Amino acid sequence: MKLKKKVKVILIIAIILIVAGLAFLAYESVKPKAVKTATVENEIEEYGYTLKSTRNDRYKEAFQELKDILSKKDVDEEAYVEQISKMFIMDFYTLNDKLANTDVGGIDFVHADAKTNFLEKAEDTVYKYVENDIYGNREQQLPEVTEVTVETVENIEYTIGTDFTDDNAYQVEVSLKYKEDMDYPTKATLIFVHEDNKLSLVEME
Repeated sequence: MKLKKKVKVILIIAIILIVAGLAFLAYESVKPKAVKTATVENEIEEYGYTLKSTRNDRYKEAFQELKDILSKKDVDEEAYVEQISKMFIMDFYTLNDKLANTDVGGIDFVHADAKTNFLEKAEDTVYKYVENDIYGNREQQLPEVTEVTVETVENIEYTIGTDFTDDNAYQVEVSLKYKEDMDYPTKATLIFVHEDNKLSLVEME
């Protein structure tokens, strides 16, 4: 008689545990998933540069270096253009920290008149197949730039349309390395012109 009671108790406990387990699994499957968002972690207001919280530590360090360069009373323009060249390339070709194919890197450094076209082209080429990662469950392998080297910096004359010519524009040649070779570009040529108080990218090859 005592044995039967023990068996009943064990069965009841087992049933309770199973029901609780099923209830937990059901809750996990329907509860809202946490959504990853990009907030502004740092900024250089007078230049319109912002640092998103989703960017990796390497880029965050580079942002602080840029902030230091631009905080000086007399800004070293060559140091400035070299730094934004490295940062643009690092942010544009590092895709594994982007939340979606619309989260295009380097956009802060692009000239205002070229941003719309730049975004459209980026989303249709380099960023076209970047999968959504707003829930943090993306398994897609994407490139990460680990090093950018400025090879040459040259002053050039650059004309935009019929209304604007910059006699002191910059053409910058860079090379880049990735954490893993995934057949992305390893060299680039960038052209920056003066736009109000800052240098802005107008062309990339």
